[in-house]
Amino acid sequence: MFLSASIRARLRYQHQTIRELIGHLTEQQLKRRINPDKWSAFENIAHLACYHPLFLHRIERIQREDTPSFESYVADTDPAFPGYVQQPLSGLLAGIDGHRQTILTLLEGMDEATLQRKGRHARYGLLTIPGWTEFFLLHEAHHLYTIFMLVQELQKDLAE
Repeated sequence: MFLSASIRARLRYQHQTIRELIGHLTEQQLKRRINPDKWSAFENIAHLACYHPLFLHRIERIQREDTPSFESYVADTDPAFPGYVQQPLSGLLAGIDGHRQTILTLLEGMDEATLQRKGRHARYGLLTIPGWTEFFLLHEAHHLYTIFMLVQELQKDLAE
């Protein structure tokens, strides 16, 4: 089971949606929290930027180790996350682009045996590399939806 056309297409293009969603909003506007207890659009983007190298590291471990186990990722407890929140938007987007190309190149270069290697997620159990990639993409899509909703709220507030 090589990478499906759907996975390859989403790996190639899905992250580009961020730029489309945020439009002409400024970094300061994106940092505004609509709900004080929830992340801003900017913090969601920082989370996606922070999650890319983590995903890459997990895939590399699955390649090297026999069925490694991974805990569920919680950004709020990740010591690297605050550093991402401090980066400028342009740096976050460039980082996502660069890591995404690395991930795409790595995955597209894998043979069938490598793609079938597995890692254990604490909540979802054993996943092949395509399974981990699907999880990564759906997680990203969830945050893209969140960014969409937050941007709509921001634009509504700015129009009033």
